[in-house]
Amino acid sequence: MGGSLLIKHMMDGNASNALLSGEQLIYAITVPLSTSIILANLVIILGIAWNRQLHNTTNYFFLSLLVADLCTGVALPFIPLMGLNRELSFNSCMVVHIFPNFLFLAFLFNLVMVHYERYICIVDPLHYNNLWMHRSFPLALLAVWAPPLLYASLPAFGWNNWTGPDWNDCCENGQRTTPISTCSTNGTACCSYRRSFPNAFIYLEVYGLVLPAILTIAGMTGRVLWITRGQLKDICRLHRSVERGSQASDREQRLNLRYTRCVVAVSLTFLACWVPYLIYMHVCVAFLISDTKWSSTTHIVLSCTGIGSMAVVPLVLGLANREYTEPACKLLRKLRDGLRGRTQGSEEVAV
Repeated sequence: MGGSLLIKHMMDGNASNALLSGEQLIYAITVPLSTSIILANLVIILGIAWNRQLHNTTNYFFLSLLVADLCTGVALPFIPLMGLNRELSFNSCMVVHIFPNFLFLAFLFNLVMVHYERYICIVDPLHYNNLWMHRSFPLALLAVWAPPLLYASLPAFGWNNWTGPDWNDCCENGQRTTPISTCSTNGTACCSYRRSFPNAFIYLEVYGLVLPAILTIAGMTGRVLWITRGQLKDICRLHRSVERGSQASDREQRLNLRYTRCVVAVSLTFLACWVPYLIYMHVCVAFLISDTKWSSTTHIVLSCTGIGSMAVVPLVLGLANREYTEPACKLLRKLRDGLRGRTQGSEEVAV
């Protein structure tokens, strides 16, 4: 009897240590990344707020995206925790799974809206100002925030596996410190993503919402680059006809070089920001289909890097625009000049 109690106590201690090590790894990866995302978003948001020339519908859409990205940065440390089994009540379990999922979907919907708005600006500039999203901005804003909230809330209204079996042996092997007797027969104290999200819910979100949104963004970006390439060829052709020369001038070479840099920047951004998340998403689905367990460390690293890299996309768009970052640059220049003035003053006093 005493031996079995000792073994049980050691198993509970090992499970507790595993949970703590998993959480520590999550916080070690996500907290610096989350802090950087939050600060960068605040810089761009304040830049748009201070510059009244940027107060238009286009920047309001981008501001909504930045708010969604800011919320994603705040929730970033909690998203990988969804992959850990914990003992929570039904309401608490729904909150810790639904709220981060809602923020992620809202971020994705806002990102698609911003890309679509800029895509129409280039593809059909004559009808750009007559877009429905410009005429009814509150309706467009509702369209990118309400559907994610409704879909993410479906598990709270019954689309869950809460009354099903105890997924991943949470009550037997899960990371826990309380006695096994506290787990009921249907595992109501065991909170895991598989109890909150049924397989059909996950498949629908991945292949019905997330993947089509990413492919839509990639398609619109590729189309814009193709149109830009065609316009660049027309400019070069007109330039040659005016100068009556067959050789490419220095101006044409500079234009071609700028376009090449743009293509390289877009390609690297896609590879660095989207590919890690696509890998993480398909690996998760593959393990979900095979119903096999995998290393928690691997899951944590993939989830943190995948979701974190995707949250960097709006920052790349914002920091590349000098109008958004001009107030922060002016403030930094003032601080630098003030610091130099104090240093020079102290040196003169010392002399």
